[in-house]
Amino acid sequence: MATIIQNGLLVTASEIFQADIKIENGKISIIADQIGSKNEDTVIDATDKYVLPGLIDPHTHLGIEGTLDDFESGSKAAASGGVTTIINFTEPDNSQTYLEDLTEWRAKAKNSIIDYGFHSIINKCNPEVIEQIAKLPDEGVTSIKLFMAYEENMVNDKEMYLLLKAAKKAGIVTNVHAENGNLIDLLIEEALRKNNTKPIYHAYTRPPSMEAEATARALRIAEVAEAPIYIVHISCEEALTEFTRAKERGVIAFGETCPQYLVLDEDYLKTEDKEAVKYICSPPLRTKKDQEVIWSKIKSGSISTIGSDHASHPFVNGKENGINDFTKAPNGLPGIESTLLLLYQYGVYEGRITLPKLVEITSQNPAKIFGLYPKKGSLNIGSDGDIVIFDPNKSTVISKETQKQGTEYNVYEGINVHGRIDCVLSRGQVIVEDKEVVGKAGHGEYLYRNRFTSYSHEGSL
Repeated sequence: MATIIQNGLLVTASEIFQADIKIENGKISIIADQIGSKNEDTVIDATDKYVLPGLIDPHTHLGIEGTLDDFESGSKAAASGGVTTIINFTEPDNSQTYLEDLTEWRAKAKNSIIDYGFHSIINKCNPEVIEQIAKLPDEGVTSIKLFMAYEENMVNDKEMYLLLKAAKKAGIVTNVHAENGNLIDLLIEEALRKNNTKPIYHAYTRPPSMEAEATARALRIAEVAEAPIYIVHISCEEALTEFTRAKERGVIAFGETCPQYLVLDEDYLKTEDKEAVKYICSPPLRTKKDQEVIWSKIKSGSISTIGSDHASHPFVNGKENGINDFTKAPNGLPGIESTLLLLYQYGVYEGRITLPKLVEITSQNPAKIFGLYPKKGSLNIGSDGDIVIFDPNKSTVISKETQKQGTEYNVYEGINVHGRIDCVLSRGQVIVEDKEVVGKAGHGEYLYRNRFTSYSHEGSL
C-alpha cells in the first residue's frame, strides 16, 4: 500500500513544478508527471495546491515546567501548522549528567505525534562536561546551547571558548542565546528602583545594543575557536550588522529569527498592561524597521532558519504575574502552529520572499545545519514522506478558539492570512486532515542526527 499525492505544485528550495509523489514505507519513492494508483493505495488530490516538505522547527520548548504544552499537545499544535519535525531544548538538572538529562527528556517525548530531536543546554564547564559533550553524538545529539544571559544558565567567555572547541571536536553545532546578561541585570535593577515596572520596560532593559554586543562577542569567540556557531532568535538590525560582518570574515555562522520578530513589534508591549504582558519574550519585540531589515536578510540569505521559540506559558498564574512588575512574567511566546501561515502571508503573499525561499529557511536549511538532510527537509527520492499540502486559495483566521496549543490566548489573535493547511503527512501517514489532527500519540520517532560537516554551510547557507 502506498500514498500518492496527485496534481500538486511541488515546491523545493530552488523551484516550483507540477508533479505527483508516491510514498512507500514512509519514504518518497517516485516523483513523476503522472503516477498511477492501485485499489489499495491512498490517493490525495492536490490540484491547485502547493506540496511542501514538512517544516522543521529547530527551536521549541515543549515539556518545560510551568508551561502548558507537553510533547503530545505541543506536537499536535506543531502538526496542525505543518511542522513535522522539532528539535527541542532540554532543561538541565544539575543533579544529573547531561547524558542522564537527555535520557529523561527522551522519555518525556515518547507521546509525540511528530519526529523529534534535542539540543542539550550546557550551563557549566569542567573536564567532566567536556567528556560528556564528546559522547552526545553517540546518542544522536549533534547540537548544544549556551546562554549569555540568565544567571542560572549563563556561561562566561572562557567557558564559551572551551565549550565551542569541545563541540567542534565532537562534530557539534553550538547554539548561543546572545544577550549581555550581566548588564541587562543592572539595567533591570535600575528600572525597578525608579518604579519603571510596566511591560514595555522589559524591552527598554534589553536594548538592541546588548544583543548586538553579545552577538559580536560570541562570534569573535567562535572565530578564535574555529567552531561553527548558530545564533538563535536574532531580533534587531544592530545584531544583524555584527552577524553579517562575521560571516563576511568567514566565520562559520548561522542565523535564526522567529515569526514574532517579523510580525509583532514593541507597540504590543505599550498596550494595556493586562494585554501587553502576554508579549514578553527575550530578546524583546523590536521596531517595524527591525522587521524589514530581518526580512531583507532572509531574502539575501544571511538569516538561515526560522524557529518558533514556542513556550506555552499560561496567562493565569503565569503571564499575569508580570502585570505590575515585568520581571515576574515568564519569558517566551506560544506560536508553534502559526509559522507557515505567517511566513506565507507576510513573506510570500506580500512579496518579501519567494515560496522556494520559504521552503529553504523552514525545511532545507535546518535539516542541513542540524544533521537531518536529506532524510528530512526536502522532496527527494529516499527522503521521509513528510509533506504539507497548502491551499493558497483559501484563508485562515488565527485564533485561540481554533488553536491546538494549550494557552488561553494567542499572540497572533485575529490575524487573517491567505492560505490554509489542508493536509499534513509524517513519513507517509496523514496526521492532519481538514484542520483536524488525526495523528496518534507515539507516532513520532526520536531522530539520531548526523555530526556537523563542512557541507552544512555550503551553497545556500
